[in-house]
Amino acid sequence: MSGTSIQGATVLVTGANRGIGLAFVQEALAGGAARVHAGVRAPAGTVPESPVPGDDRVVPVRLDVTDPDQVAAAAGACGDTTVVVNNAGLHTGTRLVRCTDPADARAEMEVNYFGVLHMTRAFADVIAGNGGGAFVNVLSVAGMVPAPFMGGYSPAKAAALWLSTIARAELARDGIGVTALVVGSVDTRMAAHVDGRKEDPRDIARAGYKALRRGDHVADTDWMAVDARARMARDPAGYERSLAKLLDVAELRTSR
Repeated sequence: MSGTSIQGATVLVTGANRGIGLAFVQEALAGGAARVHAGVRAPAGTVPESPVPGDDRVVPVRLDVTDPDQVAAAAGACGDTTVVVNNAGLHTGTRLVRCTDPADARAEMEVNYFGVLHMTRAFADVIAGNGGGAFVNVLSVAGMVPAPFMGGYSPAKAAALWLSTIARAELARDGIGVTALVVGSVDTRMAAHVDGRKEDPRDIARAGYKALRRGDHVADTDWMAVDARARMARDPAGYERSLAKLLDVAELRTSR
């Protein structure tokens, strides 16, 4: 599958109101996108605010990826879309087995896995009808390696990584590519409690669109992703043990 350019494209970004999602909106505009549908959650009956006020290329769309009706409505309203960035995510900050609320893992799966699946199903025909394009799935290092200190988030992102591979095989004949981004620690609200190096969200978005242009199947967007992949390849068991040790010192906080 050849790459997809955002120059002149119509891009839809989920979770577009802040963090990495907002960065993908901003970088789409910088890269010459004709229009950006900015998917944000908003109360029923309200029109969501644009994450980039004053730029009429940005069209805010009320969109909760866990709500099939809203996803279907977005597909109907955004019929010119050629690139979908599945960015919306949820990390509850709780453990998987010794959890404070058993519902947290289900909520993480609903957003991080089923949300991507809903969007892919709804927009596959839209993109195909516009002559082809691509999905960009914003995933995580925690989906590539088992991260015990990230509870249900890690399994949900791993599921979304396999989803990306399967969707790529199914949609290739329709001229639709699927690029999965492996993202490390980024300077967003989700990682506000994390010490150490954190990437600028705009750098992640630039790396993501670069991977899209190349037609990459899976792309590491930053140093942490590259380092984690190398550690996992070199000594899987040892790396797993080192991640398990972090469970004892991790400060788990809710981040939605």
